[in-house]
Amino acid sequence: MPTLQILLRVIISVTLATGILAGAGPSASASSVSEAATWLLEPAKQQLTNNKTKQKQSAVRQNKKNTNPKQNRKKPKKTTRSGKRNIKQGNKRREDMSWVHMQQKYPGTFVMSGSRDMRSVSLTFDDAPDPRVTPDILDTLSRYHIRATFFIVGDRAAKHPELVKRIMREGHVIGNHSYNHAVLSKLAPAQFQQQIWKTDGIIKRIVGVSPRLVRPPYGEMKPHQIAWGKQNGFTVVNWDVDSEDWRNNPSSARVLANIKKTLQPGSIILQHAGGGDKQDLSGTIHALPLLIEMLQGKGYDIVTLPELLGRKAYR
Repeated sequence: MPTLQILLRVIISVTLATGILAGAGPSASASSVSEAATWLLEPAKQQLTNNKTKQKQSAVRQNKKNTNPKQNRKKPKKTTRSGKRNIKQGNKRREDMSWVHMQQKYPGTFVMSGSRDMRSVSLTFDDAPDPRVTPDILDTLSRYHIRATFFIVGDRAAKHPELVKRIMREGHVIGNHSYNHAVLSKLAPAQFQQQIWKTDGIIKRIVGVSPRLVRPPYGEMKPHQIAWGKQNGFTVVNWDVDSEDWRNNPSSARVLANIKKTLQPGSIILQHAGGGDKQDLSGTIHALPLLIEMLQGKGYDIVTLPELLGRKAYR
């Protein structure tokens, strides 16, 4: 403290001079200096002590802040009632889209399989007609005298009406698979209904029937869409056996292995009789005769969907 030292020296000098002038003598002057020094230094000492105490207290607080995890941990935000309600509604929406839930809510209108009591199965083929694939599928079915169910895409049917006529002529059942393979669950009600009715009109103009069976592309429909289907006399048919012939152009061996995984009495088997530009369905074509022989060897009757479900094919 340089300023304090200078001040102290000045006071001592003044005190000595005053004592000498007053005739108090050296001893008195020394005593006065001591008292003055004590008087002056006492507040300074007190100030130093206070400063050190404050510094220690500050250091302790800072140390606690740095080492106590509770100080740094942010309190989790409480979930409000509306937040909990939104979570529940989100879970409910996911539940409503599940096939099991929709089968329970709309029995007979939304189906994934037939009766497990009878040793029968159905072969179903989506995305027909396709000139690259459908004729080969039809040739194999004809050779084995098997009838299947084909779900027709409206814009493809309009381009290849002769294939639709052949499917009908050879005794197979025709179902509705939307107009342009749209994700129906993402459409507004008017758009969704147009996908069904437009395809229905195209099929009726070609072969004179209006299918009762509807299969949504990707198997996706919302509950209110199924309710609409019920009101208009449709049956929504998905599957319980997926050949996965649409995934990564599988071999015939892979197609058969996929089918065997979940096959059981009453199964509805999903395959494809048409695909995208880069899709190779040769695995499906080559697997089909092996599949038919395997099913017959296990004692299964291969029937159409209306026969499996006990429903009419057309309105």
